[in-house]
Amino acid sequence: MNSKRPVNLDLSTIHFPLPALTSIAHRITGVILFVGLIFAFWALSKSLSSPAGFDAVSSALADNFLAKLIAWGLLSALAFHFVAGIKHLLMDADIGVTLEGGVKKAQITVVVSAVLIILAGVWVW
Repeated sequence: MNSKRPVNLDLSTIHFPLPALTSIAHRITGVILFVGLIFAFWALSKSLSSPAGFDAVSSALADNFLAKLIAWGLLSALAFHFVAGIKHLLMDADIGVTLEGGVKKAQITVVVSAVLIILAGVWVW
């Protein structure tokens, strides 16, 4: 074992580049979507069970702040995950795999995702 290797255990001193942050956020939004599908499937099941269930879900989405926040959060995670997934597909197709291309695609991912998240917020509220 080489004892001259630098050891940096303080994660707050590590500066991640934007492509790394978008990749990490892509994974986080995937987990959010996985967990959020529990709520989405529950709401779908309840709304399809009876007319009263449909009315309960639609009134909750129309009047309840927490339900709107969860819906907007799921839509936001879906928007970012979709756009970042397209970025990863482009990388798999060997498009823009240079350092400059990676930074440019990460910037585009953030901007397009921000626009979609704002549009989702306008749609939910």
